[in-house]
Amino acid sequence: MTKFEQTLQQIKPLDEEVMKKTQARLDDLTKPAGSLGMLENIAKQIAGITGNVVPELPKKAAILMAGDHGILKEGVAPFPQEVTPQMVLNFVNGGAAMSVLTRHENAKLYVVDIGVASDLPDVPNIINRKVAYGTKNMAEGPAMTYEEATQAIEVGIDIAEMAIKEGAGIIAIGEMGIGNTSPSSAIIATYSNLPVEDVVGRGTGVDDERLKIKIAAIEKALMVNKPNPKNPLDVLSKVGGLEIAGLTGVILACAANRVPVIIDGFISGAAAVIAKEMSPLAANYMLGSHLSEEPGHKVILDFLGIKPILMLNMRLGEGTGAALAMNIVDASLKILKEMATFSEAGVSSKL
Repeated sequence: MTKFEQTLQQIKPLDEEVMKKTQARLDDLTKPAGSLGMLENIAKQIAGITGNVVPELPKKAAILMAGDHGILKEGVAPFPQEVTPQMVLNFVNGGAAMSVLTRHENAKLYVVDIGVASDLPDVPNIINRKVAYGTKNMAEGPAMTYEEATQAIEVGIDIAEMAIKEGAGIIAIGEMGIGNTSPSSAIIATYSNLPVEDVVGRGTGVDDERLKIKIAAIEKALMVNKPNPKNPLDVLSKVGGLEIAGLTGVILACAANRVPVIIDGFISGAAAVIAKEMSPLAANYMLGSHLSEEPGHKVILDFLGIKPILMLNMRLGEGTGAALAMNIVDASLKILKEMATFSEAGVSSKL
């Protein structure tokens, strides 16, 4: 049995008994029942994930997967492929938005080269787990082989397990890869049955003319490859990306190890869709960080049955929304642990 198959087998339902006890405590806190909305839902979900009625504040980590995309040859993005390795160095040098926000949240950032199309310098803090030098052009044929997609998933599993072994109790996911909104759009179009033009966005800021090119390239990729939505590995390999596959593995490993995983935006959401299709129970371990400006992101969240915690008009990716949401998760757990109950506070429970 492969590591991928073992991970899928380890994913179990949330602990319903613990969640009942957590709900009872939430209802006994000095406030009207349900008045803290999503904060209460988050605390209850994390209790069910961890098996602890009142979970402690978790040690934070963020995993960022970097990979390039052959579809860039079709002219789908305004930035050249050279930006991907340049940004990877920016992450580890502390200058990217995700670097700033993970420092702000005191989260350890794991930066993984899973498929950058060039060799990166041998510098500290870049984890070299390159499966291939980018994907192939999905407008001409499959982006990856099944073997490459599976290997990339297992890289994600390995990195998540390493972070958990190092103490991570909650993991945010993010990515870097010029052109990666195109495979994400193809994945969402496959599972939503919506026209490509309804789920594709401007990514890093394409103009009207390039948007037409992008839509046409994605439509061609779907026509050429005919991904089978009943086989998520088929979808992932034909129209996905190496970093999307890696993030899929991270999500599955978090679910298998009962660790909450915070989904970022559009690209991370595409990985979450694949993970849910591979293991429906995995969706119970996901928290939706924010609603991005990409039109397909709402489609993703609706498909997953997840509500976004934040709405900040963001469209950067990298895991930035997921990092920001960590503070809200901390707040939810502090409410659960530190608020007084009616009896403790000597307050009438008839609020």
